[in-house]
Amino acid sequence: MEVPYYKETRVEGKYVPYGLLETVLKDYEHWYISEGFSEKLYPIPLYHIGEGKKCILIWSQMHGNESTTTRALLDLFKLFTQEGYPFNNCQLYIIPMLNPDGAIRYTRVNGNGVDLNRDAIALSQKESQFLRDTYERVRPDFCFNLHDQRTIFGVGDKPATVSFLAPAVDEDRNVTRVRRKAARVITEMNKYLQLSINGFVGRFDDSFNPNCTGDQYSLLGTPTILIESGFYPGDYQREQTRKYIAQALYVGLSYINDNKVGTEGWKHYLEIPENKKCFRDYCIIDDRNPQEKIFVQLEEVLEGDRIVFVPKLVSEDEGKDFQAHKTYLLSEICPWEHCDLHSKIPYILDYIRKEVENI
Repeated sequence: MEVPYYKETRVEGKYVPYGLLETVLKDYEHWYISEGFSEKLYPIPLYHIGEGKKCILIWSQMHGNESTTTRALLDLFKLFTQEGYPFNNCQLYIIPMLNPDGAIRYTRVNGNGVDLNRDAIALSQKESQFLRDTYERVRPDFCFNLHDQRTIFGVGDKPATVSFLAPAVDEDRNVTRVRRKAARVITEMNKYLQLSINGFVGRFDDSFNPNCTGDQYSLLGTPTILIESGFYPGDYQREQTRKYIAQALYVGLSYINDNKVGTEGWKHYLEIPENKKCFRDYCIIDDRNPQEKIFVQLEEVLEGDRIVFVPKLVSEDEGKDFQAHKTYLLSEICPWEHCDLHSKIPYILDYIRKEVENI
């Protein structure tokens, strides 16, 4: 299967505030149908594409600091405009940014400090209420729940660039027909991604939490596909990852469009290795005593209108059994004799800070 791709070049980098999104979305007003409002009264637009009988609900950035899938959706919007809408059997209902308050502040939570992905039962926030109202209105045949995941997740010795989940519907994680149908679609997306990022795809933990939106909508009877956009080597802005997400979405939507999705073959989903929290961004090893090492994690901080990456020492309480996206010998950073690893931590952090200041 050949998957076309166009990048929405006006939206690059991890910081996608509502104002920027609003400007870009003006190009796609022909798909706009309604909107809700955030707790701080920013609009939450809803778009409708297609006229088929199958209805699919897609939402992104319910966590404000998870923008990769929003950019991937904009890439699909651009593709549909350039190439024409290809899914004649499907209607798409798309919320590109559910949490504009958090997007502006670059926080996981919304303007009231609430994690919207733990609000699926309480529905205490305007954003959660709008999503549920849309769900009730659309009565989708499938949902796509789009997120980012941190650089700490890996699959074996590779970072988890994309991770999938068919959410559980009970504490025992029983594999119901709803879950099997979601897993069947995931199987097709994974098959395609393995052609370009073989070994970089993981399966997300399926612990059940009915407060989570994906679990709740699966519990309500809708096959829900959760996609986590993760880290590709060197790609801290997730520009490469956004391409893989857009392509995976295209493949998943194509499969739903072209097939009566059943459960045959769903077990291939279980062949996707479960991702683990096994990576840190940097590891510094003491040349004289290789057992002595420290790990450094990059923390994302909003400064003005850009995200900067601030190195933070990982506590020794977290252990030393991690892999790292980049490893240095101490002598490569501190070229002096008799360097002591722990005494040079401020120098090491400053070295990394300068290295990442332009990523």
